[in-house]
Amino acid sequence: MLPREENDLITQVGPGTPLNTVMRRYWIPALLSREILEPDCPPVRVRLLGEDLVAFRDSEGKVGLLGEHCPHHGASLFFGRNEECGLRCIYHGWKMDVEGRVLDTPAEPEGSTLKDKVRHTAFPCHEAAGIVFAYMGPKDRIPLLPNYEWTRVPPLDHLYVTKSLQDCNYLQGLEGECDSSHLSYLHRAFRDEKRGGGDPDMYDRDGAPELEGVETDYGVRMISCRDAGDGITYLRVSNFVLPCYGFVPTGGLKGNSEGYTIHAHVPIDDEHSLRFNIFFRRNRTVAQSEQRLDDEFNPDFTKVRNIHNNYLIDREEQRHETFIGLGKSFVIHDSCATESMGPRYDRTGNTSASAT
Repeated sequence: MLPREENDLITQVGPGTPLNTVMRRYWIPALLSREILEPDCPPVRVRLLGEDLVAFRDSEGKVGLLGEHCPHHGASLFFGRNEECGLRCIYHGWKMDVEGRVLDTPAEPEGSTLKDKVRHTAFPCHEAAGIVFAYMGPKDRIPLLPNYEWTRVPPLDHLYVTKSLQDCNYLQGLEGECDSSHLSYLHRAFRDEKRGGGDPDMYDRDGAPELEGVETDYGVRMISCRDAGDGITYLRVSNFVLPCYGFVPTGGLKGNSEGYTIHAHVPIDDEHSLRFNIFFRRNRTVAQSEQRLDDEFNPDFTKVRNIHNNYLIDREEQRHETFIGLGKSFVIHDSCATESMGPRYDRTGNTSASAT
């Protein structure tokens, strides 16, 4: 259990909160590159850290992330015209470039210098691994984009990247990355459908692994040890990487280091988040059979199976095939567990309601 002030400290992400200030010091995933694939394509809404934004790709292919509302009279730039290296507001024709400079104020009198006195909210962007990363902190403190191995490979070759909207606080998803024991339950599939069981694998055999966390300069290294049978101990190492990543190992018991999966849990506001799913394969291309997650999401990145339709739970499947009855997608399993906790989980011990 946590005191109320500590629970608020690690879950409240809006402007002016300590966590908001910390998150702004990092490059964070904002959207997928394919959402603004072509120069001068339609802009898209983005909401990060409680702030409403709009992203666009200009005529030269540069990505901009601006405050959604025009600095003139506040009309939404989502409806703007993306043309001639700028986003033009539909209300009075003001045009802003990717750096927030006002390029044109056509409704002003001839000779007006107003545009030279106004600067719109704009955040630096960097593209890597099929993701647009944004930096929302002080301009004089911009860090280098982390040189992760998965940011240096062709996005359509050794990477498969998706995202989904999550109806819960970012921390609920991130906590799941730190919990290796749930693999024995939430994601379990029964291999013998008639008996609801079968010969146990290591996750069935040892559902209470020994867990240890080691603090590092990048976050926490998380170690779990399971009895894999025949005198073998299965050691699984995953990592929480600041500010919002879970690095999940792949390769299995044989130690085949083929790569790993990265989940980024990015705060939208206190009660919603984005989950970026990054599948990285070091020595091979990502197989078509692994590229199925997009079938789970609607065009707006909401989930087909979601909390409002009870994730289309199948009780017969739950009885005979899987522990949860929600198909085979781990994203859906995780979403059910974390979203059903409430939009912002109360860790104070008051289990009657979520934190507000």
